[in-house]
Amino acid sequence: MSVTIKELLKRGVEEVIERKHLEKVLKSGKKLRVKFGIDPTTPDIHLGHTIPLRKLKQFQDLGHKIVLIIGDFTATIGDPSARLEARRPLTREEVKKNMKTYLPQINKILNLKKTEIRYNSEWFDKKGILFLYELTSKITIQRVLERDDFQKRLKKDKEISILEIIYPLLQGYDSVATKADLEIGGTDQKFNLLMGRKIQKKYNQKPQDIMTLAILEGTDGIRKMSKSLGNYIGITESPDQMYGKIMSIPDSLITKYFSLLTDVPDKEIEKMKKDLKKSRVNPRDLKARLAREIVTLYHTKKQALKAEKEFERIFKKKKKPTKVKSYKLKAKSWLVPDLLLKLKLVSSKSEARRLITQGGVKIDDKVIKDWKKKIQVKKDTIIQVGKRKFARIKF
Repeated sequence: MSVTIKELLKRGVEEVIERKHLEKVLKSGKKLRVKFGIDPTTPDIHLGHTIPLRKLKQFQDLGHKIVLIIGDFTATIGDPSARLEARRPLTREEVKKNMKTYLPQINKILNLKKTEIRYNSEWFDKKGILFLYELTSKITIQRVLERDDFQKRLKKDKEISILEIIYPLLQGYDSVATKADLEIGGTDQKFNLLMGRKIQKKYNQKPQDIMTLAILEGTDGIRKMSKSLGNYIGITESPDQMYGKIMSIPDSLITKYFSLLTDVPDKEIEKMKKDLKKSRVNPRDLKARLAREIVTLYHTKKQALKAEKEFERIFKKKKKPTKVKSYKLKAKSWLVPDLLLKLKLVSSKSEARRLITQGGVKIDDKVIKDWKKKIQVKKDTIIQVGKRKFARIKF
C-alpha cells in the first residue's frame, strides 16, 4: 500500500526532528539513508516491534534505502532505555542464536533484498581502546545522565554501570558508520536518537533527522508489549493463537491497533472511533476484523478465516478446539502444578498455583481450585488453562 509524504510523517508518528527539513528533503525527491537498529536480545519479534518495521517499509516503497543495523555488538551490553534496572548482558553465543530467527521474521515486513543489512560488530570489533577514548571524550557525563531512565535510577539509589552510559554513544556512532540521513525508533529511544545527531556533528557529518513512533501497549492494555511481561503477540505465533490474543485486548486499544498494525485507511479508523464513542458498533465485531487483518498480514486470509471459525467454536459455542495437542505421560497421579508444567501449559509452578487459585484451570471441564491436592488422570483427559490453552493426555 503506497503512502503520501503527509501520511508518512503522520500515521503512528509522535515527533519528527527536524520536521520542516525532512519534509523539504522528501518533497525534493532525494533518496535518504533511513537507519533502524535492533538488538537481538530475544529470538522473537512481536507486534510492538513491527511498528518501526512497517514505517521503514513505507520509506522503502517510496524508493529510500533502508539501513537495518543488527546490534550484535551492542546487544552484549544492553540498551538502558525505559529500564529502572540494568539489563543482563548477553554472551556472543546468545546473541548469535537469537539472530538466526531475526531476518526471516523481519522479511515478513521489509523486502530484505532491497535492504542494506549491517552488523555493528563490523566496526566495533575492529576498534581499540584509543577509539573508546576518542568517542567518550566527545560527550560529557552530565549530558548522558540527563536521560529520564538514569535520573529515576539515581533518585532510587539504583546502580548505573559505565557500560550503560557508553551504550547511547555506541548507538550514536552507528549513525556515523552508516552515514544515516534519518533514524527511526520508539519514543523511548528519543535520547539515543538525539545522541546520534550529536555524535555525527562531532565527526563532521550532517546530523540525521529523527522520527519517534508510538509505543504499543500489550494485551493487558497497560504496559508496553513485552515478552518478559507475557503481554505480547508474536508474529510467528500460530493463526489461532494470534487471533485469540488479539480478541483479548481491551476495547480501548482497538483503534490504536488498527492505526499502528494494519493498512486500514485513516478515514475508516476515524469512523470506528466515532461509532465506538456513540455505541453504534459492537467492539467485538471490530476486534474480529482487526484479528482477521493482522493474521492475514503474517499468515494468509484463508488461515485468518479458519482461525476465526475456531475462535467462534470455542468461545461462542463453548466447544473444545478441533485439534488438541496430545502428551504422553507415564504416571497417572499428579499434583496439578507439576502436571501443568509437564504439559507446557504454564511457564512455572508459581504461575500454575496462581491460575488454579483464580479458577483458571479445568480438568475434563471441572474447575480445580486446590493446588495441593493430587489428582488421577486417565487416557484422553483434557486439561484446560485459561480460555485458549488445551492439552490431551495419552499413556
